Amino acid sequence: MSFPLRDGTRIPAVGLGTWKAAPGEVRQAVHVALQAGYRHIDCASVYQNEEEVGDALDHVLRNGLLPRSELYICSKVWNTDHSAARVRQACLKSLKALKLDYLDLYLIHWPVTGNVGPEVKPSISETWQAMEGLVREGLVRSIGTSNFGAKKLADILSYAQIPPAVCQVEVHPYHRNDALLAFCAQHSIHVTAYAPLGSPDSASIFPRKKPLVLMEDATVKAVAARTGKNVGQVLVRWALRHGTSVIPKSTSPARIRGNLAVLDWELSPEDYAALSSLPFQQRMVNGAMWLNPKGPYRTMEELWDKPEADEE
Repeated sequence: MSFPLRDGTRIPAVGLGTWKAAPGEVRQAVHVALQAGYRHIDCASVYQNEEEVGDALDHVLRNGLLPRSELYICSKVWNTDHSAARVRQACLKSLKALKLDYLDLYLIHWPVTGNVGPEVKPSISETWQAMEGLVREGLVRSIGTSNFGAKKLADILSYAQIPPAVCQVEVHPYHRNDALLAFCAQHSIHVTAYAPLGSPDSASIFPRKKPLVLMEDATVKAVAARTGKNVGQVLVRWALRHGTSVIPKSTSPARIRGNLAVLDWELSPEDYAALSSLPFQQRMVNGAMWLNPKGPYRTMEELWDKPEADEE
């Protein structure tokens, strides 16, 4: 199963996330995932494990176990590399670590540079034009964003010669992100859902107002019991039904295999509706550390282009 992108390529529906995969574990996780049938691996320079991912990819490619054309590899440019020159350098560094000649997808990881002040510097437009250059050079097939709201995406669309193909954001039943998904659908931008299980292991990085855990939600557990699936499978299947590709992270072989075993069954309309109407909504990966009273993002609304819901 895959989704078409506006540039004529396709993105596999289920990928392996590698954020927070510990050193020494991610190489084996990628091996297991590729053997299980995954073709989409989601990476980023800031995860500090691209060399291990590259070892696993190199083993598969060098031994003829899979052709490069069947793999779909995504990476992301980090906040400190947003200038035109550094975007290209960062891409080349990721390619070297991953032992690849090109990336299928390259994303701006955050609309953040670390520079304090009223404006984002380097500007997003400078960064985007450098991303377009990577496509023209053949280093990258598709480009997009991660953690961008609708206003920031609209700004890119106003000047882009190559519009974003993918917007990777947090999506799950506790943060459905429906308004952004509607905007992306209107503008032919595919959405990849990260943290589809509610990112229970990132609470220490991103403090939350309410410590609810999606995988312990009574409705989610009830749907799992009715379907005979585990909670993770229910949440991955919900993300696909919600119209997104999805990149659950795991280093457990059983969970890696289980998260892919969601393509031959459907949620009933009633179960999908129940999961899509959970009243509690909270962004888990909230980016609060990027806020600064001097700007460019002083509030959550400025960072995410919308007020943050925190509803019971």
